[in-house]
Amino acid sequence: MTNGLPAINGPGPFVDPDRLRRDVEFLAGEPRSRRRTPRAMERAEAYVHDQFLRAGWRVERQPFDLRWRMGSTDRHGHRALALKPRLHRRLRGANLIATRPGAGAGDGPTVVVGAHLDSVSGSPGADDNASGVAVVLETARLLSALPVPPPVTLAVFDMEELGLIGARHAAGELSRGRRVQGMICLESVGYFTDEPGAQRLPAGFARAFPEVAAATRADGYRGDFTLVVHRRSSVAAAEVWQRAAAAASPALPGLLLRDPRPDGLLGLLIGLAVPPVNHLGRSDHAPFWNRRIPALMLTDTANFRNPHYHRPTDVPGTLDFERLAVVTTATVTTAVSWPGD
Repeated sequence: MTNGLPAINGPGPFVDPDRLRRDVEFLAGEPRSRRRTPRAMERAEAYVHDQFLRAGWRVERQPFDLRWRMGSTDRHGHRALALKPRLHRRLRGANLIATRPGAGAGDGPTVVVGAHLDSVSGSPGADDNASGVAVVLETARLLSALPVPPPVTLAVFDMEELGLIGARHAAGELSRGRRVQGMICLESVGYFTDEPGAQRLPAGFARAFPEVAAATRADGYRGDFTLVVHRRSSVAAAEVWQRAAAAASPALPGLLLRDPRPDGLLGLLIGLAVPPVNHLGRSDHAPFWNRRIPALMLTDTANFRNPHYHRPTDVPGTLDFERLAVVTTATVTTAVSWPGD
């Protein structure tokens, strides 16, 4: 038992791989984009909203209307979109923020667990990022079984593929309302392979992160792990996640990678100048780091492992739902036992 959380997949809440599969299959039925396929995005948003309500959560839709925002393009392709900058004249979207009634004081500290709902043009986005949203939904179901709601906030972000637009807005709104103690970002968390040589490393990565590169090499460059990206401010939380995953299953090791940058604006500027490090801020945790909020990014490393990244072939049948269940177990455990200040 961890801070009132019964043993997952033992007595108490049960992580259901089939339920994760059903969520991914619905969400990844077609590409989802507020700008390119708005009806598909509306259907996906309605599904997430309904699943939160069914699990007993209160859901707030937070729309935003932003002008002249620097971001990236959401055109499909195997290249990381962070490397395709674009200035957006106007962006109108919405995030979904879910809380449990009675989950502590409304202005008390909270831990945010979040994932982005949108996909790039032409890709159904099963791994990127229906897998992450499925974990958030399963987290909602598991936490609803606890007699005392923990201080956890669930977030589903819009327009990540356009440059973290929704998360940038949400980080500000959530910080304004209460103290965000920590954040867990689920970014492409469902693709795994035991095939040697399937895991690649970014250019310059081995020199910047020799210990992680050595561990990957010793494992034969297999894509059989979850990468847990953290900073000094979130190292204890990363270790909690790693231990929880190991306790749940030996089939999914958590490989810890510490981003050496400080939280805040300086860390953002360093990332722009050092490409291997900039890869560590390519998802919705980065706006929280920029506000000095401790955060983790959980990822299967996306385009450095998954040959279907940002392509029409990113479909549910390519994912490993048993391992995705382990990701969920470790995420829930970390969210309810986030190390204190």
